[in-house]
Amino acid sequence: MYFPSWLSQLCRGLSRPIGRTTQPTWGSFSRSLALSSQRRIPEFSSFIARTNTCGELRSSHLGQEVTLCGWIQYRRQNIFLVLRDFHGLVQVVIPQDEKTEALRLQYRYLDLRSFQMQYNLRLRSQVVMKMREYLCNLHGFVDIETPTLFKRTPGGAKEFLVPSREPGKFYSLPQSPQQFKQLLMVGGLDRYFQVARCYRDEGSRPDRQPEFTQIDIEMSFVDQTGIQSLIEGLLQYSWPSDKDPLVVPFPSMTFAEALATYGTDKPDTRFGMKIVDITNAFRNTEVRFLQDALSKPQGTVKAMCVREGANYLKRKDIESIRKFAADHFNEEVLPVFLKAKENWNSPVAKFILEKQRLELIRLMEIQEDDVVLLTAGEHKKACSLLGKLRLACADLLEMKGMVLRDPALFSFLWVVDFPLFLPKEENPMELESAHHPFTAPHPGDIHLLYTEPEKVRSQHYDLVLNGTEIGGGSIRIHDAELQHYILATLLKEDVKLLSHLLQALDYGAPPHGGIALGLDRLMCLVTGAPSIRDVIAFPKSFRGHDLMSNAPDSVPPQELKPYHIRVSWPADSAAERSSSSHSHHPES
Repeated sequence: MYFPSWLSQLCRGLSRPIGRTTQPTWGSFSRSLALSSQRRIPEFSSFIARTNTCGELRSSHLGQEVTLCGWIQYRRQNIFLVLRDFHGLVQVVIPQDEKTEALRLQYRYLDLRSFQMQYNLRLRSQVVMKMREYLCNLHGFVDIETPTLFKRTPGGAKEFLVPSREPGKFYSLPQSPQQFKQLLMVGGLDRYFQVARCYRDEGSRPDRQPEFTQIDIEMSFVDQTGIQSLIEGLLQYSWPSDKDPLVVPFPSMTFAEALATYGTDKPDTRFGMKIVDITNAFRNTEVRFLQDALSKPQGTVKAMCVREGANYLKRKDIESIRKFAADHFNEEVLPVFLKAKENWNSPVAKFILEKQRLELIRLMEIQEDDVVLLTAGEHKKACSLLGKLRLACADLLEMKGMVLRDPALFSFLWVVDFPLFLPKEENPMELESAHHPFTAPHPGDIHLLYTEPEKVRSQHYDLVLNGTEIGGGSIRIHDAELQHYILATLLKEDVKLLSHLLQALDYGAPPHGGIALGLDRLMCLVTGAPSIRDVIAFPKSFRGHDLMSNAPDSVPPQELKPYHIRVSWPADSAAERSSSSHSHHPES
């Protein structure tokens, strides 16, 4: 469809130069038609850059400024561009003047504040139904069921393998629909959601299940703020009416801040006991283990105040805390009391100078009945230790009658700016993805990818509720070259396993991102259940076993034959099985 040149006289943005006229790429165009003072913003564009879809513009739009997002289908004579999206085509005429030589991509992001609603919800099924209804009613979302059989791909949790009848070939149950939903965005769908069944071979991890359910979402032409706004509206819309209404937007905290203040990337912000860096106050300490820590390049001294701890914590509690630090972190924890007679089992406490004690009181606003737990070491390790002790002390105090964590309070928190990579545990000289290998680096850190990749932050965000991660997502890499570099060079993965995704990105992918909410875990917290097993029908045991059907179970050799599989038992197991067989069947 041809639109007259007045429709694009002030075309302001292209994504990147077009190398081939036959290969589409994506772009965003903002244009003004004498700028109407009353511009209507359709529901369709609540979270992304566009105000209209391609093919939607008519003469009635004269006088309005519009923003379109889509793929550049054709280029002719460096004057005409045909922009397409899932809804249609529009021809753009680029003005031929000097200003157009420096075209850059421009976005205008909007949020969903006008679409947040409150409904009366009490049962889990109603919450799920309303969440689904909310997403369906957001114009442009498509509910698509992604496959549950795929192939093994690098990164992430361990996958379940499914044998096929082709010799030596297996399917894999997907850990999540991650690659599928990215391919949907490349294919032109603007928004996708699914109540998705996911599978991970990690049943032995605490409060995990080998099969679980996610509310999975992906969106094109969106940034982190748009996705967070969508999720806040979704939760506010579906929140049970017998609980206090949610207040949005949720607070946000960087990963570095969460670690330094709470010792974890999923802090419970319902109570205090924050970690404080007191390194400067103890530069000239006489306490030996503090001296040893500060003599190292990354040495720090950290402290945490347990309010009214002297009234609740007994000698055995202090000993238990110190033993935990020694056993699990190989670190010393020094309890400090203002009441000198109560420095139980802490002979080094007397070496804390009065000046240092007064500085502690000032920095941490310590009262007479408080207890300070003090430790030293490398920043991350010291913070992690105090983060564990913070929760342990909260458990101890609540067991003794103090109320710290109000069960009626739901404290949501966004944690952002995670590191893009982490050192591998088995080989710290190599890197692995902190989230998954498709997470986009922080725009301000891209230059570090080629020099100091371990310092790169990511566009990864987690949603935390009362100290539990209930969702996580990221803005994705949409550039094939960058994705290939991260996979092959930094993560040393076999890129052939992801050739389908790299090829799709190379065709021209929109910037896109998404998130997944753990539905089971969310319902567990909302209902106050002690475990996600209490909100799942037919849950598995801690080891991942179905106690009703006795799955997983062995399969007779003749049934494995069509799959070209033979089980090879270790010698001890084979002897044990043989003995068991003879005891039950003496005639054999």
